[in-house]
Amino acid sequence: SLAQLQRLEELDLGNNELYHLPETIGALFNLKDLWLDGNQLAEIPQEVGNLKNLLCLDVSENKLECLPEEISGLTSLTDLLVSQNLLQVLPDGIGKLRRLSILKADQNKLIQLTDSIGDCESLTELVLTENQLQSLPKSIGKLKKLNNLNADRNKLTSLPKEVGGCCSLNVFSVRDNRLSRIPAEISQATELHVLDVAGNRLTYLPISLTTLKLKALWLSDNQSQPLLTFQTDTDPETGEKILTCVLLPQMPSEPGCQDNLPRCGALESLVNEMSDETWNERAVNRVSAIRFLEDEKDEEENEMRTLLRRATPHPGELKNMKKTVENLRNDMNAAKGLDSNKNEVNNAVDRVTTSV
Repeated sequence: SLAQLQRLEELDLGNNELYHLPETIGALFNLKDLWLDGNQLAEIPQEVGNLKNLLCLDVSENKLECLPEEISGLTSLTDLLVSQNLLQVLPDGIGKLRRLSILKADQNKLIQLTDSIGDCESLTELVLTENQLQSLPKSIGKLKKLNNLNADRNKLTSLPKEVGGCCSLNVFSVRDNRLSRIPAEISQATELHVLDVAGNRLTYLPISLTTLKLKALWLSDNQSQPLLTFQTDTDPETGEKILTCVLLPQMPSEPGCQDNLPRCGALESLVNEMSDETWNERAVNRVSAIRFLEDEKDEEENEMRTLLRRATPHPGELKNMKKTVENLRNDMNAAKGLDSNKNEVNNAVDRVTTSV
């Protein structure tokens, strides 16, 4: 009977326990917004393609394994949200959604992106985060209005040079993939201001990046500044000029140690693996001495011996030793009946303090 609501423009069924959607949903011809997020839907009836006036369709957080090809009938659609489902592909018919502006397909199981995506000429935001994409289609370069492209945490091994055709691209993020290089043609995306390529396998960057007006270029999770100082170099294999910096080539992060940087790994290991109790215990038992061979006789008897260098005292130990000596001095000065021995005691204490 819901289909009799011919003037209905908004229908919000989000966050329920819906397992099925009736085919009669396609009879709501005046529907503009349809929210079905947070349910248990395994499929969407093909009749949904009859909703010619629909502007927003949200089917995120369901159990969808596919979208009907008839989705191509949603010719007025501007927002399509299919995040957090089980989609492996998007239907080719999506290319007929010429007014589509926002497409969010993150947290699915996409193994490829249809070539027809290039026909979505009004697309401004494309979110493909956390899928299983190994490549992006060349047709993506046809998206002249695309402003934000996010493909973080996929399995991308390369980027098509056609991505430079996204002349309005402002933010491009491909963090945590398997990229070994960035195409030089990316410099053709002249509006690009933020490029995030952290967590990949890049050995260098194309020198063409210097022609862009970048405000942020992320190469590492632990990067302290949005832009780093780059140096020009020459690729020994191809002879071409390249850009490099302290964070290149990128090193693959170790499992469970993604925050470690090679240049400070030893220090982090020292701090993380040694508790205060362990440090104090070692400090008490530590022998601090340098021993030299005293004469030729010792040298003959100890041909295999070399300079022995033991660990130096921790600064904290020296402070404690000094404080103990100073307290001893104060106590002695305050004690009565020791005036006759005062100078002798102070001289002895001064010698100990100087040696410490």
